Amino acid sequence: MIREICKDVLFLARKSEPATPEDLPVAADLLETLEAHADGCVGMAANMIGVAKRIIAFDDGGAYALRVGVTAPFYLTKLFAPHFAPGAAVVNISSSRDRMSQPQTESYTAAKGGIAALTHALAVSLAGKVRVNSISPGWIETGGAVWTGPDAVQHPVGRVGDPLDIASMVLFLCSYRAGFITGENICIDGGMTRQMVYHNDFGWTLRGGNEE
Repeated sequence: MIREICKDVLFLARKSEPATPEDLPVAADLLETLEAHADGCVGMAANMIGVAKRIIAFDDGGAYALRVGVTAPFYLTKLFAPHFAPGAAVVNISSSRDRMSQPQTESYTAAKGGIAALTHALAVSLAGKVRVNSISPGWIETGGAVWTGPDAVQHPVGRVGDPLDIASMVLFLCSYRAGFITGENICIDGGMTRQMVYHNDFGWTLRGGNEE
């Protein structure tokens, strides 16, 4: 499971400096990390200590998220390309996470950002054959729950999203009325990503932050 990567990169071909006593804790941490991720390690290079630093990559779900979120739509569109009817349209579903994040969401965010980029690239590659756009939904309640109070009011539109908000845009983008729109990403999030939020400003208060 552990193998060297990027052998053709000159930087990685350099020999590292001899280890020092200060490097031992780093080596111990490295060993502990490798053991903990033994089943998910997708690559590493030797000589982790010294000037010529090396890279370790772990499969923490990021590769899976990219395969599902970016690779699959790419190949699916390519497979259908010869069969699209005149006036055809592709609508990819991204997320408002493609432009804003919370901690520990790298895999999902990268995949959704990739969809937005893939969309405009496909729009150019398939120009004249297919229009390609994407939608970035915000908080969409798919379980039928009714959200009130701060959960709803925090949205500039005053409510949480509904699946019909997204479906309506999909239908529009697939219709002749959107015939002059391609390569675009449309964010449908009730205005959440357009808000400027600062502590104690316009009713916003941060709780649980690091206070010094």
